[in-house]
Amino acid sequence: MTTYTARLQAREPIAEGTMAFHFDKPPGFTFKPGQALDIVLGAGTASSEPEARHAFSIVSAPFENELVIATRMRDSAFKRALGALPIGASVMIDGPFGSLGLHKAAARAGVFIAGGIGITPFMSILRQAASHPTPHNLLLLYANHRPEDAAFLTELQQLEAANPRFRMVATMTRMDRSARPWAGLTGRIDSGFVQRVASGLPAPVFYIAGPPGMVEAARQALAGAGIDEDDVRSEEFHGY
Repeated sequence: MTTYTARLQAREPIAEGTMAFHFDKPPGFTFKPGQALDIVLGAGTASSEPEARHAFSIVSAPFENELVIATRMRDSAFKRALGALPIGASVMIDGPFGSLGLHKAAARAGVFIAGGIGITPFMSILRQAASHPTPHNLLLLYANHRPEDAAFLTELQQLEAANPRFRMVATMTRMDRSARPWAGLTGRIDSGFVQRVASGLPAPVFYIAGPPGMVEAARQALAGAGIDEDDVRSEEFHGY
């Protein structure tokens, strides 16, 4: 991997307890939708604090002139340091890496299963597909506890409206704890859910991203729906 320097340009809340961080894109930094990078804090400074790094999927698409990451703001030393970065501060970036990108066979549909902040690698893919249309049929199954927790939900609805080959099915699992109305689906993504919403898609390839427990549950749901494990790709998000 190559190391780059990037400056923080902006930060914004994108869901309850979730922030997006916008960095300028270093010259020469190229990546594919679905890839990730390491943010390194404390590198090359005179601080007595040890260098710390964390991997993040890239939210922005390759055609954009910035690098965007997003994360749940857990109470960890790294997240506190990241949240406290002043605008204009520099960080080190290592990357890109990862291979959770869209398959090449356009005749096969792509089905993305995202739990919470696991939406991030799929945002890059879907932004790219909206700007540079792909012949793939794309379906996103997006599960969150509540609408308040659903990062990028409004943008995803806009991407769905802009791309006739993309459809999103969002579901909430803890609406009893929500203060917002929700007219969409509720309940977990289980095998019956998958069979109902993904039926009729041509030879789909399934992609899963989220916390380890969610990824394992989604794999079990796909197995229960009769999906061959060779058609499933996944990425686990630890510490998010």
